[in-house]
Amino acid sequence: MCRGRPESGSRMSERPEPLLELKQQVSCSIDGAADRLHRLSRDIWSRPELAYRETEAHERLAAFFSEEGGWTVERRFKLDTAFRARWRSGGGGERRAAVTVGFLCEYDALPGIGHACGHNLIAEVGAAAAVGLRAALEDCVLSRPQVTVLGTPAEEEGGGKIDLLKEGAFEGLDVVFMAHPSQEDALFLPCVAVHDVIIKYHGKASHASAYPWEGVNALDAAVLCYSSLSALRQQMKPDWRVHGIIKHGGEKPNIIPAFTQLEYYLRAPCRAELSVLKEKAEGCFRAAAVATGCTVEIEFAKNEYANMLRFGTLEELYRRNGECLGMEFTTDEDLLKNQSGSTDFGNVTFELPGIHPFFYIGSKALNHTEEYTAAAGDDAAQFFTLRTAKALAMTALDLLLRPELLQKVKQEFSQAKLAEEK
Repeated sequence: MCRGRPESGSRMSERPEPLLELKQQVSCSIDGAADRLHRLSRDIWSRPELAYRETEAHERLAAFFSEEGGWTVERRFKLDTAFRARWRSGGGGERRAAVTVGFLCEYDALPGIGHACGHNLIAEVGAAAAVGLRAALEDCVLSRPQVTVLGTPAEEEGGGKIDLLKEGAFEGLDVVFMAHPSQEDALFLPCVAVHDVIIKYHGKASHASAYPWEGVNALDAAVLCYSSLSALRQQMKPDWRVHGIIKHGGEKPNIIPAFTQLEYYLRAPCRAELSVLKEKAEGCFRAAAVATGCTVEIEFAKNEYANMLRFGTLEELYRRNGECLGMEFTTDEDLLKNQSGSTDFGNVTFELPGIHPFFYIGSKALNHTEEYTAAAGDDAAQFFTLRTAKALAMTALDLLLRPELLQKVKQEFSQAKLAEEK
């Protein structure tokens, strides 16, 4: 815990002694729960489950909060594998909490390689931060703050947070927190807007040698589509991304393919640019059908992932708390500018303010590799995971005990949304 003197000239760095003591309590509480939290993470890691099928992870997390006592736990909250756990200072009751902070848990895995993105650690961070914040608030006289944990499935595919937003699961939350494992500690890495699309071409089968003129070649349409999108890259902005595969190309060489299927991800820095890119890509999809005489089906995924909005006050608070705990945040400009992953947390930031920092786990292995799967389950990741949870909970404390900071965050949220919509 950092107990140095406040830096001069910065109101944000002025930390009253009671706040320091509460942050120490956060840290001690999380350390005291370290074994339980490690088992939680390890259980999720050892039983990887795909998007929308995270039944065991859902049950394990719900049971964790039920066993902690004092939490109101709702299993299958809005979605079959989502949950909600709530704790309120001074007990429950019908009256709305003065301020509600939320911690998000992810827990879906990747096909074939398990928890290669470390979502077991994201779940652990959310649970640990909630446990630590509750411990600090139990003896703190505040106007009925509430801590909510949302279990948000299907980040890797489908967009569980977007489903939950549509179902009203985030209503009543003032600010949300989560953190994602990476190769370094970073306040923010660019997360771009993305929409998945499946393109299906329907032609007509025929013998490819005896009477090819009777056929309509769906593979030609797929190849033209692929080539057209590759040519489109010459006119794409440098930070747009179009990448895809041919998932089905036919049955046998001597049968003109009657059906082919491609899958693409379309990415752009923001939702407005993604809309432009989608229109251009759809022109390529349809042109290939016209050129070959095929018909085409274009199936965009039900949920479009938005880019992530940033909130400077949250980032600054988290940075100060993280540095007090020994974090060294990356200053690699290439990394900070060129990262281009996507997450459904971006959609959340268009509905309420939140922070999604990245954290080092003791390994430089790259996400979505077998090496990262091993690192996410390694005991060495625990120190870094719990340190991150402490920083998140301490940042939540800053907002709860200094209402002017929460108000500033909400103003930044309004400004960010307005700027994005222009």
